[in-house]
Amino acid sequence: EVQLVESGGGLVQPGGSLRLSCTASGFTFSSSSLIWARQAPGKGLEWVSGIYFDYTTYYADSIKGRFTISRNNAENTVYLEMNNLKTDDTAVYYCGMSETPVGIKEDDYWGQGTQVTVSS
Repeated sequence: EVQLVESGGGLVQPGGSLRLSCTASGFTFSSSSLIWARQAPGKGLEWVSGIYFDYTTYYADSIKGRFTISRNNAENTVYLEMNNLKTDDTAVYYCGMSETPVGIKEDDYWGQGTQVTVSS
């Protein structure tokens, strides 16, 4: 059974930083694409970033230059380092396992999400 468990969310002031973690099990992590997506209040799920099995990374324009995705295959963990956070980044952040590292597909697997709130 595929399982993804996110952690690291919280409340942060604008301009601050957070690091999200996602620990996975139930599939071959090292050969899989991992993605992060978010859902802001009243909006749909938005793809944020993805990392291919060969460590190639991809980012949405809205967060490029501020967020960094990385993976640790030895620990089956994917990270999202978020810097210079803005109020518009407030959302529930989800970690996913997908066929490809870009976009959201119907058969993606998702964790339960972690809340990120950016507010002064």
